[in-house]
Amino acid sequence: MAEVLVVTSKVKKYIKDKGGCNTSAETVEVLSKAVEALCEKGIESAKADGRKTVMARDIVIDHL
Repeated sequence: MAEVLVVTSKVKKYIKDKGGCNTSAETVEVLSKAVEALCEKGIESAKADGRKTVMARDIVIDHL
C-alpha cells in the first residue's frame, strides 16, 4: 500500500458516528487512492494554467 493520505482514526470515527458501521482497512486504502488521484489531477490542472499553486477549482469531484 502507498502512503495513507487520510486520517484513519477520523475516517473510522465519522463512519461509526454517522452510520454505526465499522470500517475495513481496504476502505482507508481506497479513500487514500481517491485523494491521491484528486491531487494528481489538481497538480496537472494548475501546471496547465501555468501556476505552482493547486487551487480549489483544480480539484474536480464528478460523482458527488
